Amino acid sequence: MEETPERLAGKPSWLLTQLAVHAHRLASEGFAEAGARGYHYRVLAALDEFGVASQAELGRRCNMDRSDVVAAVTELAERGFVERTQDPQDRRRNMVTLTELGRTQLCRLDRALDQAQEDLLGPLAAQDRQTLTRLLGVLLTHHQRA
Repeated sequence: MEETPERLAGKPSWLLTQLAVHAHRLASEGFAEAGARGYHYRVLAALDEFGVASQAELGRRCNMDRSDVVAAVTELAERGFVERTQDPQDRRRNMVTLTELGRTQLCRLDRALDQAQEDLLGPLAAQDRQTLTRLLGVLLTHHQRA
């Protein structure tokens, strides 16, 4: 195993980037075991929390490109997790609704993501996990405003 130069290994930006690779892998593996992808989770979670939404709204809420939203919604609809209907007030717009089967899938994906968090943060005590999560939230909020 090659060593990382100390001047790099001690930088938070380097550590966050390297950890993000592991976080993504763990979440992706957990979702794959449940027959899903991260985009599926984003869409299902947004529908559960905010209710019926247009595909454009889902894209904004989930920070997803329009074509990725369309693909994810199509895949979810084919499996019965969401229903897509034409908006009666604007025939160009599709409205997406979470189904009961979709809620069940979302619960599976919640468990998979919880396990990924456990695997990622395993070495940290509960209080350290809370502190890390809070600090990451502060940083993200700051940079989203910039």
